[in-house]
Amino acid sequence: MYSNSVILIAVEDPVLQYAMITDLKDKGFSFLEASSGISALDQVRSNGDVDLALIEDSYADISGLDVCRSLRSFSYLPILYLSHDLDLNKKLDAYAAGADDILEVPYQKDVFLSKLESLLRRYLVYRGKIIEFHGIQIDHEKRIITKNGTPLDLTDLELNILEYMFTQKGKVVSIQDIYENVWGEKFFSQSSNTVMVHILNLRKKLEDDTSHPRIIRTVWGKGYKLCV
Repeated sequence: MYSNSVILIAVEDPVLQYAMITDLKDKGFSFLEASSGISALDQVRSNGDVDLALIEDSYADISGLDVCRSLRSFSYLPILYLSHDLDLNKKLDAYAAGADDILEVPYQKDVFLSKLESLLRRYLVYRGKIIEFHGIQIDHEKRIITKNGTPLDLTDLELNILEYMFTQKGKVVSIQDIYENVWGEKFFSQSSNTVMVHILNLRKKLEDDTSHPRIIRTVWGKGYKLCV
């Protein structure tokens, strides 16, 4: 579901690295690679697109715990800590250093991918980078929208309307409100038709049944309401 996300694979072990790259490619994830702890930190500092980091418990140049601590000093991105030894004290140390979850290595593919999706959901959705409702997912930064995992071809104006209505979710917004906030221009009576045409086009792309819309509903005499 979050295959547009960028995963940093900071893994020295070539066998483990290959397995993880293969699993991420199979799910359509984008990824960056780092072969040491220091290079992992450099990748995150220099690349604002990283959404999650896979950190091993040890590197030749620095410990995995130190990588976690350093990451936490300047970033809140989720860390999935790869542990070859799930000793209780080591798990506690990893969480204390800033890891969000721990994956035992060798791992089961389904467990690995489930942990990734869970961490990405909390980071991207709850921090407002991604909006989700009715199977629809909007990635603000990448300007990508999908429905049940399938990309939708929305124009910039259609996406802007949807994002604005989400900020007013549950409220009725007038045609004038939509026009002035999305188009950024003074509203005139002829502007109504412009908004209505765009709403109609949005419904064709979003709704399962445009004759009975569930997502963008008309409130007669008042405007529209985004139901999430």
